Amino acid sequence: MRRENQSSVSEFLLLGLPIWQEQQGVFFTLFLVMYLTTVLGNLLIILLLKLDSLLHTPMYFFLSHLAFTDVSFSSVTVPNMLVNMQTKHKSIPYAGCISQTYFFIFFAALDSFLITSMAYDRYVAICHPLHYTVIMSQSVCVMLVAGSWLITCVCALLHTLLLARLSFCADHTDPHFFCDLAAVLKLSCSDTSLNQLVIFTVGLTTIVLPFLCILVSYGNIGATVFRVPSTKGICKALSTCGSHLSVVTLYYGAIIGLYFLPSSNNTNENNIIASLIYTVVTPMLNPFIYSLRNKDMKGALRKLLSKKTYSSK
Repeated sequence: MRRENQSSVSEFLLLGLPIWQEQQGVFFTLFLVMYLTTVLGNLLIILLLKLDSLLHTPMYFFLSHLAFTDVSFSSVTVPNMLVNMQTKHKSIPYAGCISQTYFFIFFAALDSFLITSMAYDRYVAICHPLHYTVIMSQSVCVMLVAGSWLITCVCALLHTLLLARLSFCADHTDPHFFCDLAAVLKLSCSDTSLNQLVIFTVGLTTIVLPFLCILVSYGNIGATVFRVPSTKGICKALSTCGSHLSVVTLYYGAIIGLYFLPSSNNTNENNIIASLIYTVVTPMLNPFIYSLRNKDMKGALRKLLSKKTYSSK
């Protein structure tokens, strides 16, 4: 970071959620419960996947990384938001804002790539079942995850370095509950055209392209299932892909609502609501989606509970 950037602004003021002062306590309790549910639910998934050997498959390998990413993604913004809801001085240091922006972009993009890897896994399982173990080998799964981490790290670092070179004006009030990149760029006195270009380019790489890959995967899955339509085959496909489709709908639904709705609907309050959905709501719901709609996960949970009950006797 350049010294003149740091001298122009030492902190940013986060206005937080657009709620009345008397409602702060209710919303603080609500979001605290949601955050704790997110952390405990996703950690439980990781524990189940670690302990149950029947779940040591490619799909659940990706799911364990998705659970870790969801915990990290939510932890980037929610704890700071909760602290600010209980304090009058709702500020974040310059370095803290830059760091928060980096990790927010990193885990948001990593979520996208992991969901895409899971879609590819479902495509192979349904469209090429006889070659599934060969195509989705352990080395391929590791390469997909490692590649996802590497690409998202580079993308987040690129955004952060370009952000750190900017100078900021006297007005450093961010009308958000975290350091959202688009909101922070509006506070800059420098030319942000390069930043906007990178946002567009990286957005195509980390959001649009993975989403298109998911659509292609499920298009092929649909074509395979309906080529020889049968009630059993359709039910099996829904059972195999239902949980993942729910996660895709939640994740990309919020992003589409935030970035692709008409600009007349793209108000600050709508931006905050959409951000809350994919930073708070979606990471919290993912464990429930995979545990309640997946018989393997429910079986692993029952076995874990039965072991705990047996050991306590």
